[in-house]
Amino acid sequence: MRTARRSPRALPLTVLSAFASLLLAAGVLGGASPAQAATSDLCAQVGYNAGFRGDGLVTAVAVALAESSCDPSATNTTNNTPPSRDRGLWQINDYWHPEVDDACAYDAQCNANAAYTISNGGTNWQPWSTYNAGVHRRHLDEARAAVDRLGRPGPGPAPLVYPAESGRVVSARSSDGRLEVFAAGADGVHHAWQLAVNGAWSDWERLAGPGGAELAIAPNADGRLELFAINGNTFQHRYQLAPSGAWSGWEAFGGGGRDIAVGANGDGRLEVFASGPVGVFHKYQTAPDGGWAEWEPTGGGPADGRLEVEKSPDGRLEVFALNGEVFQHQYQTAVNGGWSAWEEFGGGGRDLTVDHNQDGRIEVFASGPVGVFHKYMTSPTSWSGWEPTGGPADAQLTSERSPDGRVEVFAINGSVARHLWQTGVNAPYGQWADYGGGGTEITAAANADGRIEVFGTSRAGVYHKWQTGFSSWSEWAWLNSTAGPAVD
Repeated sequence: MRTARRSPRALPLTVLSAFASLLLAAGVLGGASPAQAATSDLCAQVGYNAGFRGDGLVTAVAVALAESSCDPSATNTTNNTPPSRDRGLWQINDYWHPEVDDACAYDAQCNANAAYTISNGGTNWQPWSTYNAGVHRRHLDEARAAVDRLGRPGPGPAPLVYPAESGRVVSARSSDGRLEVFAAGADGVHHAWQLAVNGAWSDWERLAGPGGAELAIAPNADGRLELFAINGNTFQHRYQLAPSGAWSGWEAFGGGGRDIAVGANGDGRLEVFASGPVGVFHKYQTAPDGGWAEWEPTGGGPADGRLEVEKSPDGRLEVFALNGEVFQHQYQTAVNGGWSAWEEFGGGGRDLTVDHNQDGRIEVFASGPVGVFHKYMTSPTSWSGWEPTGGPADAQLTSERSPDGRVEVFAINGSVARHLWQTGVNAPYGQWADYGGGGTEITAAANADGRIEVFGTSRAGVYHKWQTGFSSWSEWAWLNSTAGPAVD
């Protein structure tokens, strides 16, 4: 699953024969010879057989065109870290997905079936670097034409846009796949960005804005990132003027508060949540990429709570809010719809992080004086009880998914950083492992090639550490030649 688009290759006769049989069965060729058929028709047919539908099938075909030019024999090893092979139509990597053997990976239908499973039915394309970097968009017209020739079966799910972690340091990918990171110092917000996809970092630039702020970041429907910053007195936001482009200045967004989080509705409209001394409020775009409604109360929520937003498997936003005494939860009653009442979710704590399994079920972690606990969806409407995991006391938390879909959790307090991960996809967790020294804040994001990059802050500045393999990591280092802002 690499970003480079490979040239089309000649298909072996056995593959062409199978291709022709598939397309004739679907009524696509209509007398055309296999040599005259578009390779995208093969991806459309096996993608449909695997379960992709409608716009989800269009996205699947576009990703396959970007990955392999829809060549079932395609293989790539260039720039793979660690050394590994991307295989077949959807370039299933043999390191991150050893459960897909070569016989399956180079079989068109088996490869499509594996892509359907890994992408959670077409709702999560984050494991594919071409999708993360937006390369698939170049192939959407060709993909749509192939699906139209197939009969454009539908409707189907659009890929879900999962919220990024909020906190005093946040990171998200621009539409071209480069990570951008923002850190809140006493003198305002500072910004650095990758100079190339999966690459080295720029120097830090100071953006002014609220001092000592809590931050949140999300992509608009057109791909432009939007950043939100709040402290006790001020709430401001700024946004990219074009996808992956320059940024606006700071603009007022409301009064001050304790914390913020933001997520994208199913129709692309951003929805922002802010906590303060009288509970949680929200504000939302009235149209994708458009203006904003007025602030509205959510009907309660913990006072001065820490907030995170996640998406249910069906695309509904869910909000989790924690303070020292109480943990509560609120969710949309329908995609793009209204909201439930706040529900009790557990006792109080220090911090929380929320993520999703490969099958879409939400996982919630919360820290407190005796370590880290977690709770997870057992169905779309039910939850497990809280379970202890160990881990550092009163830690700041973050989480991200490895390229194979396993949830990984990172915790830091003033003395130590530690790391916990699932032993398999949708599976239980192992034991906490040392991850470095102490600090003040932590966040994780995924590079365009899927590798996790973790940012940790301290009073000395901002560090980062990144995945070099399935279970191997770089050492902590500055992003570039400068330390960045001190974060208390």
